[in-house]
Amino acid sequence: MHPSETIDIIDDVSSLREALAMLLETEGFIVRTYAKAVDFLNRAPLMESSCVLTDVRMPDMTGLELLSRMQDMPSVPPVIVMTAYPDVSLAVRAMKTGAADFIEKPFDDETLLAAVRSAILRNGATRRREAEIEIVRQKLACLTPRENDVLAGLVRGNQNKVIAHELGISVRTVETHRAKIMEKASAGSLSELVRMSLLAAQGAPSAKADH
Repeated sequence: MHPSETIDIIDDVSSLREALAMLLETEGFIVRTYAKAVDFLNRAPLMESSCVLTDVRMPDMTGLELLSRMQDMPSVPPVIVMTAYPDVSLAVRAMKTGAADFIEKPFDDETLLAAVRSAILRNGATRRREAEIEIVRQKLACLTPRENDVLAGLVRGNQNKVIAHELGISVRTVETHRAKIMEKASAGSLSELVRMSLLAAQGAPSAKADH
């Protein structure tokens, strides 16, 4: 984990903000604190955040309202919701609204630090996967309609002769298309090509259906 990860703390209790800031800064994090959720939202589009810690009960805007508003941001950092008044329904609402974690006050230092580190690591893994998916989609976007037809057959596990029969073309033509697909996708093997196709289809089934 990079030592310059930035944590934003939003809590209307100044003593808690200061205590959390001191703890996180001791661990090498860069910390920004806010007494109101709206103060954070006003600055959020102008800065990068590695993780957000927010209380639930705050004046003007609650932590859950903040979480909901953040879903409209171009890039949403992981959000850890903190509360001194926990209940199951509140935890469920927080997670459904996009919270990365939900912790109860009072909590010990290690619980908080573990939650922050875990949220940042999961977010980093998610972003790397999203970047990989985008690269694969860009490569497969270069395929012609016929090449997409052949690729669909390959993903279904069909042999060249089966694909040829389904498309009404020769096996030789299927082999030619297959070679071009492998080249455009920069795939080293059929299994890698299939993996790439399945990866590109994640989260966008309708987009793939249009090809």
